[in-house]
Amino acid sequence: MKKNDLKRILLAAIAVIVVVMICLCLYFCPVMTGGAEKDAEIRLRKGNTVEMVTDSIAKVLGDDFAQKVKKSFRMLRANVSNRQGAYRIKAGESPMSVARKIRNGMESGVKFTFNNVRTKQQWAERVGETFAMDGDSILALLNDADYCAQLGFTTDKITAMLLPDTYEFYWCITPERLLEKLHGYYEKFWDKKRLEKAAALGLTPAEVTIVGSIVEEETAKRDERGKVGRLYLNRIERGMQLQADPTVKFAIGDFGIKRITLAMTRVNSPYNTYVIQGLPPGPIRMVEKGTLDAVLNAPRHNYLYMCAKEDFSGYHNFTASYSEHMANARRYQAALNARGIK
Repeated sequence: MKKNDLKRILLAAIAVIVVVMICLCLYFCPVMTGGAEKDAEIRLRKGNTVEMVTDSIAKVLGDDFAQKVKKSFRMLRANVSNRQGAYRIKAGESPMSVARKIRNGMESGVKFTFNNVRTKQQWAERVGETFAMDGDSILALLNDADYCAQLGFTTDKITAMLLPDTYEFYWCITPERLLEKLHGYYEKFWDKKRLEKAAALGLTPAEVTIVGSIVEEETAKRDERGKVGRLYLNRIERGMQLQADPTVKFAIGDFGIKRITLAMTRVNSPYNTYVIQGLPPGPIRMVEKGTLDAVLNAPRHNYLYMCAKEDFSGYHNFTASYSEHMANARRYQAALNARGIK
C-alpha cells in the first residue's frame, strides 16, 4: 500500500472517530451538564413508571430538564417502580445525576418541625401533612394502651414523649418507626442528670412534663417559666390543689377562653385541677425542652399564687399571701372589665 493511500485511510478513520465523538457529545452532554435551575424536591410512591417520575420532575423544574432525566433513565436502563421517598435536587445538578440518585434509591430526609401543639389529634394531623402516612394511623397507635405501654407510657402520658423540635426522617417512614425514633430522642434527652433532678423533685419525667405543660400555658414569657414552675411545685409539696386555669380550658376543649368562670372550674374532668387533687393524668400540651429544664432547675421561692398583671404585659404578680392574691385578682378583673373582655 502506498504511503499516500495509508495517509488517506488514517485521515478517514480520524474523521469517523471525530464524527462519532461529536455525536456522542451531542447525545451525552445535555444529560451530563445542563443543571437544574433551582433547588427542588419530588416525592415518589411505589409503583412509579419513568413517565410518572418525569411528570413529577417537570412540575418543579420544567419539561426540558425532565425530558433530559427521562433520557438518562433510558441510558441507565433504570427501573424506578420500587423507588419511593423524597428526592432532593440541588441547583446545578445534572439530569444524569438526578437519574442515578433515583435509580439507586438515594432518598433525602424530610424535616419535621412541631411546636405549639396541644393534642394528639393536632400532632397526628401535622404528621399526616408531612409524611406519606395517614395521620389517623399514627393517632391510633397513640390511643392504643398496649402499644403505649410498650414504650413505657399510658395513652394519657404518651404525649410527654413527643418533644417539640426539628427532626429529619424519611418521607415513607412508618408510624411505628416514627414513634420509635422519637422515643429514642426522648430517652436521650432524659439523661442521668435530668432523671436525678426529677427524682429530687419527687416526680417522674412524665410528671415533670405535665407540670411543664401547665407552665407553658400559663406564661409565654420564657424568663418567667422557672418561677411559675416552682409555684406549682410548691403547691404539690404542700398537698394543695393546683387550680390552674389552663387545665380548665383543656378540660372544656377551648383554649380561646378569656375569663374562667366559677361554673367552668366545676367541670367534672380528670384534667380540671380545680376538681381533682394533684396532677392531671397527662400533659395539656407538648412541652419544649427549655421549659422542662426550667421546671427541673426552678429557682426556690415561697410563692403559692399568681395572677396576670393588669398591664397586660404577659407577666404575672406572684405572692405567698392569699389576701394579696385576691387584691391582685381584683385589679386584673377590673382591667378586663375596662377593656370589655368577657
